[in-house]
Amino acid sequence: MGLSVVGAVVLVGALVVATVVGLVLQRRSGRVRRAAPAEDRPHGWDLAGVAPEPDDRVLLLQLSSPICTPCARTREQLGALAGDHPDVRHVEVDIAERPDVARALHVMRTPTTVAFDRAGAELLRVGGVPRRADLVAALPLEETR
Repeated sequence: MGLSVVGAVVLVGALVVATVVGLVLQRRSGRVRRAAPAEDRPHGWDLAGVAPEPDDRVLLLQLSSPICTPCARTREQLGALAGDHPDVRHVEVDIAERPDVARALHVMRTPTTVAFDRAGAELLRVGGVPRRADLVAALPLEETR
């Protein structure tokens, strides 16, 4: 009988830990995190494999994977944002084809969106599907079209 009590306690403990971890991950998903200043960060436009056009001020680099369901929602969100703001460029990178980009940016999950300024410096990053209003508030954007 003592073994079943210990087993029940272990099971309840595991469920509590799993619930707390799940709630923390859910709460962090989609939140905008500002980049810490650093001189040794990779250049965003180079990682995306594109050069900024004359009007580009912000690059939204989306890191996706082939089996990522939320990546499609992120693609729609970022594409619409770039369509509404002439100074924003959206580029999606498949990390299955370009694992070097994920390594350079220390990205461990998809989708992850990393925003860079025109000079290639990281502005912010979002793990999960970004909230459009949060991105608009956090990015240095021009007026909408």
